[in-house]
Amino acid sequence: MNLGIRRSIITGGKEISVETGKLAKQADGSVVVRMGDTMLLATIVSSQDAKEGVDFLPLTVDYREKYSAAGRFPGGFFRREARPSETEILVMRLVDRALRPLFPDDYHAEVQLMIQLMSYDGIHNPDALCGFAASAAIAVSDIPFNGPMSEVRVGRVDGEYILNPTMAEMAISDIDIVIAGTMKDINMLEGEMQEISEEELIEVFKIAHVAIKEQCQFQLDLAAEIPSSQPKRTYSHESHDEAVKARV
Repeated sequence: MNLGIRRSIITGGKEISVETGKLAKQADGSVVVRMGDTMLLATIVSSQDAKEGVDFLPLTVDYREKYSAAGRFPGGFFRREARPSETEILVMRLVDRALRPLFPDDYHAEVQLMIQLMSYDGIHNPDALCGFAASAAIAVSDIPFNGPMSEVRVGRVDGEYILNPTMAEMAISDIDIVIAGTMKDINMLEGEMQEISEEELIEVFKIAHVAIKEQCQFQLDLAAEIPSSQPKRTYSHESHDEAVKARV
């Protein structure tokens, strides 16, 4: 990866910057995503070959919010952080569900995606940035991927739809929905809302997908500046008996 490539995109009036080539250089792909003073480090590593007998994608997604990101330290006797919280587990699932279907069906090498909250400003919620950060890390790597993808959160305050709302805006929002998708489709959504009509929900999808497509194009443009991201690695993780296939 090149040193210190940093680019920015405006989503919902908020600037999101992505920097690569400075941290976690030994990973296949790594990015630092920042909105305000909330910062995430996303890294991805994949084996070159699949283990014998593995006929699925062994993808591990890990997301951690360290106390130090908010300038605190854990309480209790041991002063240490143990298992992930329910919130962290839910964020892992949001990212996993959006990413997993986009890997090639015949790619069975072990993949580990690590997302760490480096800094939290108390204003911008980091969970809506995790999918974007994860896909950007893959985009700047040589790992095969049928993406890119991205995720955005949509809120609504006083009838106005807001992309990636702040914590204060979310406190008075009557919609809280995270939507993930690619340039072509929406492939995951999760959230809650108070008595919304089908027409309003479709409008939420449209607003989110416009932002998602912009972020996907941003990732493609960023990857084009990284020589090591092209071409994607070659692999052969499945073997097929053509004679048996013809008989079936």
